[in-house]
Amino acid sequence: MNRTSLQNDAREIFRTALDAVDARAAVQRAVTRRNSLLKVRNTEIDISGRPIYLVAIGKASAAMTSGLTDVLGEKITRGIVCGPPHQDAEAPRWPTFTGGHPLPTEESIRAAKSTLSLLADADERALIFFLISGGGSAMFELPVHDSITIEELREANRQLVSCGASIAEINAVRRAFSAVKGGKLALVAPHTDQITLIVSDTNPGDAASVASGPTIAPDLEIDAVDVVKRYGLKDSLPRSIRDAIAEHVPEPRLASDGLRTHYVLLDNNTAMQAAALKAQEMGFAVEVTTDINEQEIEAGCDLLISRAQALWNRHGGKPVCLLSGGEFSCPVRGDGVGGRNLETVLRCAQKLNEFPTTAHWTVLSAGTDGIDGNSDAAGAIADETTVLRANERNIKPPEFLERSDSFHFFHQLGDAVVTGPTGTNVRDIRVVLIGSRASHPH
Repeated sequence: MNRTSLQNDAREIFRTALDAVDARAAVQRAVTRRNSLLKVRNTEIDISGRPIYLVAIGKASAAMTSGLTDVLGEKITRGIVCGPPHQDAEAPRWPTFTGGHPLPTEESIRAAKSTLSLLADADERALIFFLISGGGSAMFELPVHDSITIEELREANRQLVSCGASIAEINAVRRAFSAVKGGKLALVAPHTDQITLIVSDTNPGDAASVASGPTIAPDLEIDAVDVVKRYGLKDSLPRSIRDAIAEHVPEPRLASDGLRTHYVLLDNNTAMQAAALKAQEMGFAVEVTTDINEQEIEAGCDLLISRAQALWNRHGGKPVCLLSGGEFSCPVRGDGVGGRNLETVLRCAQKLNEFPTTAHWTVLSAGTDGIDGNSDAAGAIADETTVLRANERNIKPPEFLERSDSFHFFHQLGDAVVTGPTGTNVRDIRVVLIGSRASHPH
């Protein structure tokens, strides 16, 4: 087994995980139609003579819209699609907005206002499909008070996404100053039937955190004031944002005689299981972790290396594959280019350089959306020789970590993982492979 073959294996395992979370195909599997009878998973609806609305929000909005249009076609009466750049929905008759990410823009606000107008016009007989995916928190937004400016909105989100808070904590604060999160969007059309289909970038059982839950209120509300205090944001957030947080009262759950149901079509576990099956087919002994998930990034990297080494030891030199998902907490320290996946791999590369081993190692970490932080890469790949090869070219890892510039480190080595936007988003996938230098698993 050589270093290149192990890296190729890691890339193939990641590609298999991506193929398993195709958002268009997931909607097509979940929604079927026979004449006027529509079936959504285990929910059956007679759609004869009923207006059907579509509201798609998030990084998978275009793909999910295409999947629903494949099934319903001209039966869809009206729709709005709000997603990232360079993802054109195959339903050009719908107004399409390019929302901001990771920070909201004026277009994010226009998308929300247009959607509120559409929902306010909805006939009581209407069936509304909400197609929700990660990234929608920034792409689709409307502040709870007119006094909150777009600049203040952006600054609040900038501080939240860079402070090291978990996604659940970030969303708890976002809900406090938003007019469309935490179930508030669904309240605009209280008497309609509503089905929410979700491509989840959150933990299992936490569908209300996807895009900050525009149609689903959280079961357990995290205190936004506590989050602000915990991460030292009390004095740095804009005053209008602080006031909105202080005044926030969770929305009451209003009773409705309309249908209210949601289904998670894809999540991180979908990708992880596909990756595990592929690695097993390739001859690796596989462990899928559930506890290496949302740690602080340095602690998470320590766990990845130690857990993989323990797996290798247990299997007596047989090639092994450790898989983990989720999103490490990764505070931004400088003005460089990169995100948590690139930094994860760089930190692991440093640990491998200090780690005595006679085996080949490969570490790949990448986002399933194809975009890591403010970079054009999904993530990166490294092995036990990465730091040595970098030092030979006078590329010093600590300098890149100090300024949060891990993308340029890997770009210079040719080890960035670049997929382009994938049209889906189910969090990150981390693949650690160890193999003997004398054999190959397949």
